[in-house]
Amino acid sequence: MSTANETYPGFGGVPLALHRVGEGRPVVLLHGLFSSAHMNWIKFGHAEAIAAQGYEVLMPDLRAHADSAAPHDPAAYPPDVLIRDLAGLVAHLGITDYDLGGFSLGARTVLHAVAKGEVTPARLIIGGMGVEGLRNWQRRADHFIALIDRFEAITRDDPAFLAAQFMKSQKVDRVATRHLLGSFTDLPVELLHRIIMPTLVVCGVEDHDNGSGEELAGALPDAEFVEVPGGHMSSIAKREFGRAIAAWLGPASALA
Repeated sequence: MSTANETYPGFGGVPLALHRVGEGRPVVLLHGLFSSAHMNWIKFGHAEAIAAQGYEVLMPDLRAHADSAAPHDPAAYPPDVLIRDLAGLVAHLGITDYDLGGFSLGARTVLHAVAKGEVTPARLIIGGMGVEGLRNWQRRADHFIALIDRFEAITRDDPAFLAAQFMKSQKVDRVATRHLLGSFTDLPVELLHRIIMPTLVVCGVEDHDNGSGEELAGALPDAEFVEVPGGHMSSIAKREFGRAIAAWLGPASALA
């Protein structure tokens, strides 16, 4: 299940991996920074739980992540390149009636894409994200770039040790990821009113990494906020996360 089923051309023709689970109504899910489709959506049963409701779960590996290409050319990382990759995936799949979601960086990307009119899903799933995670990106980027730059010097007693170990386990290409971090832009909060489709905001009860998910749900025109156990990194590794999404989506047959 963790092996890419296929590739599709991202922005600039960069080959990106796509994983599929299930059959039925399409649901596109984007993973978080330094992670992968397998780690965020497949490993802990989330894709399987959603597929059991009659959905085909479509999960790309973002550029510079996992099975997707990680070019070292800075030209492969223009502003908002992940939004361009997402729009390219939707066009490649030829889907018009679908649901869309993401966790952390993936959530940030889909909110940007919808607010800017690049994609128009029927429903939206936002995991591990608050209003604060949509703005002041440069401060967060500087944090991650510093982590990359001192990667080899991080010791076990360093607060960044667990993050560095996670990057190592995911075989993160630090050159490519450094370029990617420079491609993200802030999303003005005043654009959130454009996101009019029904939205689920799901966050761990101890997850404050990107601000308040409840605040984000309140800023969206038609959103429901659900808490699940865990913090930012641990909530996505608990089966309650996928079950909450599957329950909110409901049976695909009910939408026919």
